[in-house]
Amino acid sequence: MFWTEDVAAKCSGPQIINDSKTPSGRVHVGAMRGVLIHDAIFRTLREKGIEARYLFGVDDYDPLDEIPAGKGAHFEQYLGQPLCNVPPPDNSSASDMAEHYIQEFFDVFEELGVKVEKYRMRDVYRSGQFNAAIDTILRAAPTVRRVYKEVSNSDRPETWFPFQTICEKCGRIGTTEVFAYDGKEVSYRCRPDLVKWARGCGHEGKVSPFDGRGKLPWKLEWVAKWVSFPVTIEGAGKDHSTKGGSRDVSAACLRAIFGKEPPLNVPYEFFLVGGAKMSSSRGVGASARDMANLLPPEVLRFLMIRTKPNSPVNFDVHEEGIVKLFNEFDRYQLRATTGQATPDEAFVYRLAELEEEGTYQTANFQLVSALVQMPHLDVVEQIEKRKGAPLTATERRHLDQRIASARVWVENYASDSEKTRLQETLPARAEELSQAQRAFLRQLADALPQTPWEDEALQSKIFEVARMTPLDQPLAFKALYRVLLDKDAGPKAGNLLAFLELPFLLRRFQELPLDEVAFWRESAVSEEVLAQWIAKQGDKLESKTWETRMSGALAIFEITYLFKDGKRQLKRLLLEGGNPDVDSQNLLARLA
Repeated sequence: MFWTEDVAAKCSGPQIINDSKTPSGRVHVGAMRGVLIHDAIFRTLREKGIEARYLFGVDDYDPLDEIPAGKGAHFEQYLGQPLCNVPPPDNSSASDMAEHYIQEFFDVFEELGVKVEKYRMRDVYRSGQFNAAIDTILRAAPTVRRVYKEVSNSDRPETWFPFQTICEKCGRIGTTEVFAYDGKEVSYRCRPDLVKWARGCGHEGKVSPFDGRGKLPWKLEWVAKWVSFPVTIEGAGKDHSTKGGSRDVSAACLRAIFGKEPPLNVPYEFFLVGGAKMSSSRGVGASARDMANLLPPEVLRFLMIRTKPNSPVNFDVHEEGIVKLFNEFDRYQLRATTGQATPDEAFVYRLAELEEEGTYQTANFQLVSALVQMPHLDVVEQIEKRKGAPLTATERRHLDQRIASARVWVENYASDSEKTRLQETLPARAEELSQAQRAFLRQLADALPQTPWEDEALQSKIFEVARMTPLDQPLAFKALYRVLLDKDAGPKAGNLLAFLELPFLLRRFQELPLDEVAFWRESAVSEEVLAQWIAKQGDKLESKTWETRMSGALAIFEITYLFKDGKRQLKRLLLEGGNPDVDSQNLLARLA
């Protein structure tokens, strides 16, 4: 079973799934993993016929305890106040800071097909929905202190109560400390030294803890949610799910105070990029919005869901990593829509889809990323040419998404060496190519006019010419990329050539001077090496032809071997200081 099916197998009766986020700045991409894990569970429960709801809370009653990057001048004066009471950044249309940042996150939800029932903690507290839980928890303060000590070895003085009021004088909530509760009101002080990130005003007072005048610490707020909503499934990140961590503390408080069992936990690991936090050369990429700009919705869902929650998702944003991700998604898509997928593959793909779309043809991401870097080409036209028919509406939608993704990747994440820039003139580094590589380019130029101008035909011709040069395939492709892109690697070579005009390629491939004698010497093998190669081929060889050629005192003996699969391979030997005709006959006899 897929991991979400394992979770569903543990459930009976209606389920309430909960997740939440504190919007103290742009929401980090790592938060999307929890969102999509819970969404995958929600979808699986519904598919299994289990009644389920998916709640998502905005923890906007939390205090402002850190300032978003570059916003110190605006936010510093509000440190310690509830997020929902903090004015939004300049030029924002939002009502407050929390709404400003959470709306961007919820926009990503919509794009990813995540349907949740939203709630805001300001409304929960102010409406009195938590009043009963607050009263019960405050009355059980000694129990809370005992649990903290037993589970996490955290000491709390007897005067500590699990609640923070909003200071009546300065409006801060992160700097207040409650030290008494009489069943109706709490006594508190707003301490200048309670936390390092905000300074309390020193006021002392006594207020009702109900109807939004304060909030529970988040570990107890968790408990109040589980009791009040009531929650049956809520996963937590690795940092909260360690032994003695916040999840254990909250679960123990729930049992000790309310006599209830905690929701089913689905612990999940971090989302990493190249083993570290998301970053890019332009300082973007850390937010969920940035990741949603980079990856199409189905691909982002696929990335987050296919890995079991207790394993980290490590995404490599470099060319090899992003191309691999798209290729893996395309493989799942093809297998799932053509009935070839394993049960797990089919399930992953269904959870990745926004909606069922049936069979459609995807455009290779590496190809698209190369095309968007060639302004003289129309990407849609090129993809339709390769398909051999107009794109369907579904195919066009997915292609447009990949074009957008490719442009974001090239602009913000691709290194200079990963970008595909067609060189208008022969790169200086092309002079480094060997004589054999230069000969390969010239022979390819000779072969191209007779080759169908199609991706696969051109790719096959490159391989054939490399065998007939002869030149090792990696060196042949390196020569191509060097003279065209000034790189050692690039998009599929057949695709690349198909984008370009034949006259341009002929000029470029013949531009480097060639020393033919040096080429012969570079590409020749010894009689012993050739004999070993023939023995290795075994019965794959069908026949051979040969030719003797001369340049001054140097003669070469070229043997063209025909394989049973129709491929040809040239081998070259040097004949120096003798009679070429006699020497070639002797060679043939020894190699027979």
